[in-house]
Amino acid sequence: MIRIGDYNTLEIIRESEQGIYLSDAEDNEVLLPNRYVPETFQIWEKLEVFVYLDNEERLVAVTDEPYIIRDDFALLRCNQVTEHGAFLDWGMVKELFCPFSEQAFKMKAGGWYLVHCYLDEKTDRLVASSKTNRFLDNKDLTVQQFDEVDLIVSHPSDLGMNVIVNNQHLGLIFHEDIFKDISVGDRLKGFVKKVRDDNKLDIVLGKIGYRKIEPNADLVMEYLGDTDNGFLALNDKSSPDDIKNVLQMSKKTFKKAIGTLYKQKLITIKDDGIYLN
Repeated sequence: MIRIGDYNTLEIIRESEQGIYLSDAEDNEVLLPNRYVPETFQIWEKLEVFVYLDNEERLVAVTDEPYIIRDDFALLRCNQVTEHGAFLDWGMVKELFCPFSEQAFKMKAGGWYLVHCYLDEKTDRLVASSKTNRFLDNKDLTVQQFDEVDLIVSHPSDLGMNVIVNNQHLGLIFHEDIFKDISVGDRLKGFVKKVRDDNKLDIVLGKIGYRKIEPNADLVMEYLGDTDNGFLALNDKSSPDDIKNVLQMSKKTFKKAIGTLYKQKLITIKDDGIYLN
């Protein structure tokens, strides 16, 4: 079955004046217009194409790469707002429609919005929604504590920054666990710090507990190795802000890291900072 709003690997079955026709295993056909036809091809050769509805609501295949695919999330720019809704730039000739009913906040031309792309079953059209939370589910979690996860920064809250976890769940990075600048739409790697009784997920951007020590010790060693004299003007008495600005880690994490390095006799800690042995 040809999946609208996604990449499909299809076979070339015949040529026409408009382009070449592609087919899936169930003999469903779609046109790849001339502008997208490769210079050389063979009948029955397979091509990977993106399939969607064009401006005339016809099913069409293209070789363009959209900024978002069906059932995914992405930060998109609003090109225009009409009486029907907002139209977003997703890298395709036909803009992606976001009706007013699917806007968490009223969109404005030129603004950037994190949206989810889905197929409207009533119209068979791809639609965007900035009400991203309704496409996430924490009832049946597919992650557990300490798992490494893919994150999309969603929206700020009083407690920190909400994130989309593995495109499926909602998580939260608390303010005290944010040690670098992050913005809505950023894609990051993180770890599940805690799974709460109500299935809420606490997320961190660095590994947890003893798992955190070695990677951050390596980070300190890399920093020292990159300097001309193997010196870092920080120690266990430095302010949390100074440590955060230089290494993008908390003071607690930093102290654990340099403690590990000190025990291994890899560094010397002095009043003015740390020296590489």
